[in-house]
Amino acid sequence: MRHDGRASGALRPVEITRSYLKYPEGSALIAMGDTIVLCTATLEEAVPAFRKGLGRGWVTAEYAMLPRSTETRSLRETRGRVNARNLEIQRLIGRSLRGVVDFSAMGERTIWLDCDVIQADGGTRTAAVTGSFVALAEAFLMMKERELVEKIPLKGYLAAVSVGLVKGAALLDLDYREDVSASVDLNVVMNGAGEMVEIQGTAEEGTFNREQLDLLLDLAGAGIAELIGKQQESLGEKAVQLIETACGSGR
Repeated sequence: MRHDGRASGALRPVEITRSYLKYPEGSALIAMGDTIVLCTATLEEAVPAFRKGLGRGWVTAEYAMLPRSTETRSLRETRGRVNARNLEIQRLIGRSLRGVVDFSAMGERTIWLDCDVIQADGGTRTAAVTGSFVALAEAFLMMKERELVEKIPLKGYLAAVSVGLVKGAALLDLDYREDVSASVDLNVVMNGAGEMVEIQGTAEEGTFNREQLDLLLDLAGAGIAELIGKQQESLGEKAVQLIETACGSGR
């Protein structure tokens, strides 16, 4: 048993609230244990210069942590003070979501995903990916409803979770206390078919072998399947049917 009573392969309590904000085209508040991230999706009727004239859309992301989302206050990011960690994470979020988007179905439009960490207790980047998918899907559903697109521009579901080795045990969905003591730490992004979109991993102490890696990836796959179920619950039956029709399957 872990310090919070969970089994090794158990997620923290997960709650995803769709349409959390009034104004964005899509929004979701995701809570994974004590980690809480607000994700919004904004539609822009334009694309970056490198996409112009191609008839294809774009998805990009920004990520930030509120100054008191952690135990001690961090400096607020400004134009003159860019946090390298935040920049790396927002690139991860954008890359991940682009892995399941049908850009040709979007037209020349951009979706901006803004991820703001309200409270951090480990796994903020993976929670941001999982919550952003719901916000993105909601924006696409709105576009379909307004007849801006012929079909929802998605190729599948997407979620992310952390896994790691802590005192020799393989654990799913690390909180901060586990994360800082992990000898191996991975962030895994997968689609609904169980295919990997991105893996970020490192051995904080020493090395790890293929058998341990396979065990961690199996844990992540099971956790991501559960998270996709939570996404579907949040989106609702009608939205899930529309998404599955666009994807050509229930994945």
